[in-house]
Amino acid sequence: MIKTALLPAVATAMMLAGCMPAPQPAPTPVPAAPVPTTPPPVAGVSGLEEREPDLCGAKEYTQYLSQPGSVISTIGLTKEYRVVEHRGIEPQDYDPNRIVFRLDAAGNINNIDCG
Repeated sequence: MIKTALLPAVATAMMLAGCMPAPQPAPTPVPAAPVPTTPPPVAGVSGLEEREPDLCGAKEYTQYLSQPGSVISTIGLTKEYRVVEHRGIEPQDYDPNRIVFRLDAAGNINNIDCG
């Protein structure tokens, strides 16, 4: 008879245990965001992105910075080049040997790099 009296008590204890909230997992730490690194600018040259190595030879054309984009056709380039208008659409194909002339809103060359 002791066993049958114990059965309701055990059943009640099990039902109450099911009503208890589940234990909460410990919060996972958030990893720190990586600090972006930017290459140092080329000393004394504004508008030229530093690429090492400068495979396309963009440094050779820095004298054309701030000049109208129309001078590009008169330079006599023998290498492949691309002219990117201000806010123009640029294809995403990358060629490290191609010179890229980027124009500002006024149509002047404001950046020369490889791509």
